[in-house]
Amino acid sequence: MDSQLKLEFQKSKSDDKEERYEAYQHILNATDKEVDWAYEVWDQLLEDLTHNDNHQRSRAAQYLANLAKSDPEMRIMRDFPKLWEVTKDEKFVTARHSLQSIWKIGISGTPQKELVMEEMTERFINGTDEKNYTLIRNDILQNMKNLYDHLNDEAIRQTALDLIDTVDDKKYKKKYLDIWK
Repeated sequence: MDSQLKLEFQKSKSDDKEERYEAYQHILNATDKEVDWAYEVWDQLLEDLTHNDNHQRSRAAQYLANLAKSDPEMRIMRDFPKLWEVTKDEKFVTARHSLQSIWKIGISGTPQKELVMEEMTERFINGTDEKNYTLIRNDILQNMKNLYDHLNDEAIRQTALDLIDTVDDKKYKKKYLDIWK
């Protein structure tokens, strides 16, 4: 990792909101493609998943999801439960930002895709007691659409449509179907 990126990771923890946001954007852009330095920050990001600052938890989850494509040792398979916990964070905005990035893990390979799909499907079906579950369901279906668009895997599309078919509320059923148009 170059010194500029090391500095960006430091800045992403800054007290200055603007500096923090610029660093966040820079890191997301840098991790949008495969990198060879993922393990230099991996353990710190895992630790940050339980940081007392919810913004740190959210950023760590998003960075790890982005870095999954740069994970030849497939550590994400072992560490996924820690990341998935952040998608259920007490701060809904943290949970939601983390959940919205989870699909990126699925583009890393078949085992990763299967894990992400399994967890999202289970949560879609069994998460109706969660606060804001209709938004969570929407994010899950959008994640599946993002995965489908990236992988063109018909099984993903069919899973999403099958899940939508289980929704009784016509308003939400239509909203969820609109994602797939």
